[in-house]
Amino acid sequence: MDQETAQARWEHLTQRPLLALALVFAVAYAVPIVDHSAGHLLTQICTVVEWVVWGAFATDYLTRLALARHRKEFVRRHWIDLCAVVLPILQPLRLLRLLRMVATLALVERRARMANRIRLTTYVGGAVVGLLMFGSLAVLSVEREAPNGNIRTLGDALWWSFTTMTTVGYGDHAPTTGLGRMIAVGLMLSGIALLGVVTANIAAWFLARVEKDDAEEQRQTEAIAALTEEVRALRAEIAALREPSGRP
Repeated sequence: MDQETAQARWEHLTQRPLLALALVFAVAYAVPIVDHSAGHLLTQICTVVEWVVWGAFATDYLTRLALARHRKEFVRRHWIDLCAVVLPILQPLRLLRLLRMVATLALVERRARMANRIRLTTYVGGAVVGLLMFGSLAVLSVEREAPNGNIRTLGDALWWSFTTMTTVGYGDHAPTTGLGRMIAVGLMLSGIALLGVVTANIAAWFLARVEKDDAEEQRQTEAIAALTEEVRALRAEIAALREPSGRP
């Protein structure tokens, strides 16, 4: 069994278990933040779960890296997986694999050109939901106990995350700690980037429609020109047949 086959087999066997672990990690990360009154035992259990899941993701990444034939290319193409190992908070981003798989299976090969746009839309939608959820949890965890903080509930955090990602920034809620402001900068930059992706995707869709209409119009023009030439040729033949008689 060569390296590529072994890597593909490993990814096929571990994909679903790792997706389940990503969900477990998301729950373990969210519970102590949402339920601020959670006891010490529950908090410790959630922490242990987070580190166990992190260990599973690290093992998976290192195994696939060892099985890869071109390791530099592997690192470049799987940078999200690397971030999930380096920064455990990003592990739920691997759920985008599931969204991609569902979108890909729902498409037929003859619509491959449209598949890229659907896949991009799936990624953007998943990124928006993930950033809103985990951005809200992250800022709530650092701002709830801040002396001058005004983000005290999950509702406040969700509203702040939404206004920050859309760059509206009403100012009714704002982080006061250094870490909270770093999270805000990340959400701002992410929101601007996602907005650019959405705008570019819409522009590409309109351009594709215009190009399709132009191509159809060009085909019709060429068909009319071909028919005109055929009519002229038929007229010339008829005229040539009539010349010997000298009469119409």
